Amino acid sequence: MSQWQIWIDRGGTFTDLVARRPDGSLVTHKLLSENPERYVDAAVQGIRDLLGLEPGAPIPPGTVHDVKMGTTVATNALLERKGDRTLLAITSGFADALRIGYQNRPKLFALDIQLPELLHEAVAEIPERISAHGQVVRPLDEAVTRERLTAAYNDGIESVAIVLMHGYRHHQHEQRVADIARDIGFRQISVSHTTIPLMKLVSRGDTTVVDAYLSPILRRYVDQVDTELVGGEAHDGPKLMFMQSNGGLVDAHLFQGKDAILSGPAGGVVGMARTATEAGFDQVIGFDMGGTSTDVSHYNGEYERSQETMVAGIRLRAPMMNIHTVAAGGGSILHFDGTRYRVGPDSAGANPGPASYGRGGPLTVTDANVMLGKLQPHHFPAVFGPDGTTPLDADVVGRRFSELAVEIGEATGTVAPAPEEVAEGFLRIAVENMANAIKKISVERGYDVSGYTLNTFGGAGGQHACLVADSLGMNRVLLHPFAGVLSAYGMGLAEIRSIRERQVELALDEDTGRAAFELALAELATDVTDDLTAQDVPRDQVSLIQRVHLRYAGSDTALAIEPAAEVSTMVERFEGVHQQRFGYIAPGRDLVVEGVSVEGVGGGEEQDDDSAWSAPIADTDAAPVDVISIHTGGEMQQAPVFRRNELGTGQPVLGPAVITEQIGTIVVEPGWQAEVTERGDCVLSRVVARPPREAVGTDADPVMLEVFNNLFMSIAEQMGATLANTAYSVNIKERYDFSCAIFAPDGSLVANAPHVPVHLGSMGASIKTIIRENHGTMKPGDSYAINAPYNGGTHLPDVTVINPVFDHAGTQILFYVASRGHHADIGGRTPGSSPPDSTSIHEEGVLIDNFLMVEHGVLREQATRELLLSGPYPCRNVDQNLADLEAQIAANNVGVHEVLGMVDKFGLEVVHAYMQHVQDNAAESVRRVLANVTGGHFVYPMDNGCQVEVDIKIDQEKREAVIDFTGTSPQFEGNYNAPTAVCLAAVMYVFRCLVDDDIPLNEGCLEPLRVIVPPRSILSPEYPAAVIAGNTEVSQCVTDALFGALGVLASSQGTVNNVVYGNDTYQNYETICGGTGAGPGHNGTSAVHSHMTNTRLTDPEILEWRFPLRVESFSIRPNSGGKGEYLGGNGIVRELTFLEPMTLTLLGSHRLTDPYGLAGGGSGARGHDFIRRANGRVEELGGTDEAELGVGDTFVQETPGGGAYGPR
Repeated sequence: MSQWQIWIDRGGTFTDLVARRPDGSLVTHKLLSENPERYVDAAVQGIRDLLGLEPGAPIPPGTVHDVKMGTTVATNALLERKGDRTLLAITSGFADALRIGYQNRPKLFALDIQLPELLHEAVAEIPERISAHGQVVRPLDEAVTRERLTAAYNDGIESVAIVLMHGYRHHQHEQRVADIARDIGFRQISVSHTTIPLMKLVSRGDTTVVDAYLSPILRRYVDQVDTELVGGEAHDGPKLMFMQSNGGLVDAHLFQGKDAILSGPAGGVVGMARTATEAGFDQVIGFDMGGTSTDVSHYNGEYERSQETMVAGIRLRAPMMNIHTVAAGGGSILHFDGTRYRVGPDSAGANPGPASYGRGGPLTVTDANVMLGKLQPHHFPAVFGPDGTTPLDADVVGRRFSELAVEIGEATGTVAPAPEEVAEGFLRIAVENMANAIKKISVERGYDVSGYTLNTFGGAGGQHACLVADSLGMNRVLLHPFAGVLSAYGMGLAEIRSIRERQVELALDEDTGRAAFELALAELATDVTDDLTAQDVPRDQVSLIQRVHLRYAGSDTALAIEPAAEVSTMVERFEGVHQQRFGYIAPGRDLVVEGVSVEGVGGGEEQDDDSAWSAPIADTDAAPVDVISIHTGGEMQQAPVFRRNELGTGQPVLGPAVITEQIGTIVVEPGWQAEVTERGDCVLSRVVARPPREAVGTDADPVMLEVFNNLFMSIAEQMGATLANTAYSVNIKERYDFSCAIFAPDGSLVANAPHVPVHLGSMGASIKTIIRENHGTMKPGDSYAINAPYNGGTHLPDVTVINPVFDHAGTQILFYVASRGHHADIGGRTPGSSPPDSTSIHEEGVLIDNFLMVEHGVLREQATRELLLSGPYPCRNVDQNLADLEAQIAANNVGVHEVLGMVDKFGLEVVHAYMQHVQDNAAESVRRVLANVTGGHFVYPMDNGCQVEVDIKIDQEKREAVIDFTGTSPQFEGNYNAPTAVCLAAVMYVFRCLVDDDIPLNEGCLEPLRVIVPPRSILSPEYPAAVIAGNTEVSQCVTDALFGALGVLASSQGTVNNVVYGNDTYQNYETICGGTGAGPGHNGTSAVHSHMTNTRLTDPEILEWRFPLRVESFSIRPNSGGKGEYLGGNGIVRELTFLEPMTLTLLGSHRLTDPYGLAGGGSGARGHDFIRRANGRVEELGGTDEAELGVGDTFVQETPGGGAYGPR
């Protein structure tokens, strides 16, 4: 080809280019993404640089054949909320659906809850309704629709996202609204059934809004680049294509906002997979470390895509490369908080950039490598300063680290560490953060990475590859010749791809289901083939990848498998994938075809690249061009410097060494060896065995404190991921109603992953019960179950499974691990185990107290079944209980394995020492808060006439507090009794919120706090008191009472609004959000879960598909928040019309009492529940009530608002 081909990745810090010259050779180029003193757009400037043109010069016609690009233009617009003004057109009653989302708050311990800023500026409610199964419940009112769309258009809004209930399947109303919008003149019309024709109103809605919001931005950028490429002349310019989030290229003029979010990183995954395959490695972890963040990915022969991804607070339901991002890039800022080192999550970006860039920026990971000598200014591209020719500034880095070392010495009361020691400490934390990110996409998904190859790329990847591999136990690293610009190279290797999907939702059977998905596959195959041929791919060169998305009935987790001629073969394939991913299968359970997808592929570049960079074959080994001093492994060492392009094939380079190239730096750590292959790849191999144990002292060290903080929490989070993956029930698997934790040998909490706050700190009493009752009799492989509220439990559905962690000899217990999950049903008088009027624990289900469930690693299944079927009200679905219990056992086994690995690596003495240091650090964090808050007294009235009274006395000199609940009501005859463990969880939660820092959740949080709970009170019930409402309702009362006594936050809605409905066929349990309280300096937040719960809500379309009901509306309840200087958050209004007779059960609060305001602020509105009967009669309900619903009856729930802060 006699023309240039240019491939570009415009990243957050650097823009990388790879180009194929007319003679077939390849060349690379790198420049800053933002350098306003020199150019407007980095991508176009890079093309000019490659062609040797002056800034602003036109690109000669015919010079460039094609440009393939990944860009952050859409991502940046999303992050910065700078897209086009957008109107959301949505079914009446759902104006607030995207605001409410799934009702969970993003940060568990934030008092001022910040929800992501919405993308749409205005909402037009469309009067229409189609049912889940296609019945037109309410015809589209076209006149009102036109009026509302016109009003927005006349206000200057030209982008509209059209999202109607069940529009993914039943298109007629969406199509007609789009026609009306087109008539009015909207320039961007994104319609949900063409954007992503899949179930889930909220995520499909978000995706459609993203498309409307970003597509005009992309169109303008495409036009700008197109204009630059043709130089304003009347001729055809180069073919311009963009990388999509799914890993495929698309013609620039077909590039859509919804497909642009991972445009750059997707190119890296393509480059990683293709280059690894060519090098002979088929099991690969992609490690792309750039200036702003690190992207990691997993490749095992095929691209892994996620169907739902959260980006910048927006739920995207579109096929995207499964990439996990961690805020640890070269530009991640280094922090010291007085006790611990922190890396990120904030970044210095490209401007001002790291301190070494010479623009006054902060110390970053890049600067740490400069300080350690691993980055040498005279061996690093000089691209800084106003003219882009200034080298890295090592002097300012040395000065800044020296200053920081003095600060650390003063804060810790020790001799100031050496600047190099400080830099290496920060680097270690960054490495551990990146290694933990890799575990999330590998270990947590059932892959053992020890035999994988770490395919490293990105500008900063080579500097850290050996260290990251060591942290993960990996022994091989691959660095392609273009590793520093592999995302750009991936653009050139990528094919044109089109992916089409369709919802099916039919049982997998030989008749109806099979015919439906085969027809859908055929139609989608035609569509994607047409997509590619329209982009100049010959029809006979289009290859198709067909997938059927199967899931177990009742589950939300679908897996993509290849279709087969026989249903039995598809079941076998599904079970194979399910076993690998989740660790279990459920033979005999019905399978559902959730949907189908077809991917069309064609038009890719041949990877004939050996001639482009053949490594030199030298007669003698290349000599080092320099010998430098680097600080690694805790000491200064001499390291030769080699130029990569001078290394001969097979020449070994033993670490420590540095290999430089124009687009990156490779640090070969001690114990590693680098070798360049015939293809030019640089392969790093572990040639010296890692020491079996790392030499770390037992004294508290700021670096290791952060490492162990993260390590303990990572283990608890891995346990949680395993539990969510392997659980059977929706309650655990999708609502995330569970917690996992690690405990010391005495049962004190070491780390509790922040899942559900009511579980925080409350499991310790259960662990101590098991220790006390089984002293001297526990054996390796044993698992115990407990849910007894009087021995550390919360309520009966929350079952805790506990495993001792023995040493390898099986003689000493080193730790305990535990998982607590909310079982959908544990027996009891009513389905869901939540009778509103229970007076005895036995009415609420099966009581489990110190039950040996697994002995020597073998499940005592018969004994467990007998237990679950015992008592007056046994479990209704024992198989489901057993499946969830087995998932908890699996989660615990992960914890046991990871804890033993940690002990093997550091030694028991060190691990136990840092267990204590981590707890001490949490205690110190709470003490710092106590030095700055004052106590108080508060009486919190409840709807049932009880009260929670608390008196908090703080000794600011000793930095201790006494929290005394004396005066709280005696044990209640009903079920509003909270076990003491729940009370302690509430105390821990409140004081953790006050810390306002990312401290670990452990026993240390309670160490400065003395909690007094009067015996036989509603906070310390005795057997056989009923407790079902204590866990959800009384816990909220306790948190609000504590915040009231401290004077820092007005009342939240003070309830979780338990709603249970069902009949013999259907049962469902929900908790519903409301308003949060205001505080000094901030308003409350509307329509979000608060305090002791944070469970998710089922999407309204899924709810209607699964249950015979219709969600008439789900909206924010206006003016329900308290009035004051700072307003309370509003509750919600939700209307459910039932299409079959059902029994309704409610457990709620603040129906008779007000959610209090503080400092003169007004109270929030009370909750209100009622039934609007099919005949129009209204029937009032109490907060704790039960009712029978008939066909056509509508249950209306208005949840409480939050209290205000300060007078109006």
